[in-house]
Amino acid sequence: MKHNPLLEGFSLGKGVTLRNRIVMAPMTTWSGNDDGTVSHEEEAYYRRRVQDIGLVITGCTHVQENGIGFTGEFAAWDDKFIPGLKRLATAAKSGGAPAILQIFHAGVKTSPELVSDIVAASAVPGDAGPFAPSVIPRELTGDEVEAVIHAFSEATRRAIEAGFDGVELHGAHGFLLQNFLSPHSNQRADQWGGSLDNRMRFPLSVVENVRNTIAEYATHPFIMGYRISVDEHYDDGLRLDESLQLVDRLVDEGIDYLHVSLGNALEARPVDAPTGPKVIEIVRDHLTGRIPLIVAGQLRTPEQAEDAVKAGVSLTAVGQGLVMNPDWVKFAEGKAEGKIALDIAASDAEQLAIPGKLWCVIEETTGWFNIR
Repeated sequence: MKHNPLLEGFSLGKGVTLRNRIVMAPMTTWSGNDDGTVSHEEEAYYRRRVQDIGLVITGCTHVQENGIGFTGEFAAWDDKFIPGLKRLATAAKSGGAPAILQIFHAGVKTSPELVSDIVAASAVPGDAGPFAPSVIPRELTGDEVEAVIHAFSEATRRAIEAGFDGVELHGAHGFLLQNFLSPHSNQRADQWGGSLDNRMRFPLSVVENVRNTIAEYATHPFIMGYRISVDEHYDDGLRLDESLQLVDRLVDEGIDYLHVSLGNALEARPVDAPTGPKVIEIVRDHLTGRIPLIVAGQLRTPEQAEDAVKAGVSLTAVGQGLVMNPDWVKFAEGKAEGKIALDIAASDAEQLAIPGKLWCVIEETTGWFNIR
């Protein structure tokens, strides 16, 4: 069998070593209980997929009650959720890999069905998406911005108490961290808006406070990652050059890895340079090995993930591929029977430990999965 760089061990930093370069990508399952606690279906979903993975990153959990982004999303905004988070950490770590809890505030990317008081950096409408209509949010006050920063720190403390090995700050997909960074969505005239330095102030303050929380409460190596979308399609939206300036500041503030979320990890190019170098090449060269780089975006087969590693990516995040193939790593190892699945059917759901609510979303969302 030929050498496969996907299967190499990798040092994530702080003494945390991964057995391979394959990451379970953070994907919401819409499967939490109605009270925001972690469901047994969610636990089973992780246990079925983590046996050979190098690193597990959970789906997102909201740091404030109004930060929820999806129906059936498990919560982390209060200490009452710690018991469920402990069960999730145990399930996510049951295969022997470290587990990272992804934390976020959805901001304008939520739904009026979930949140009565939708907040953002400014009163700028968000994108209408498959799971939420376009709404005009309320601009956060200065005191409320400080409260959100504190909420990220408190969610980090809960992650530590629950037994996770790190947190990932979800600053991608137009959620609140990116909402403040974007010149399109951040129209503020105070210290939190205007210049790039001011627009970076919120995400950098979150990182600083989370880092301090880790130093105060963690008794073992605890990782802090940051997920980012590097540009936006708006004419006045975020562009790669500003994102790279944020990346430099994030590295200086002590993040342990950068997680770049792309529509297509292997092919994506900057919005303002569609014929130029690929995004992963630009970010790889900009990081110059200072911290590990994770990429996500349609890496469904081991061959695609291997191509990403050969392109200089540190770790590959596999999402839909793992939903359809819980034993995905076995295919990378050449130990699986048959061919890797690239589509899914209702008859597969039980055997694949796919939660019922997740299957309903798969059926309702045209083009998200290939359904046979």
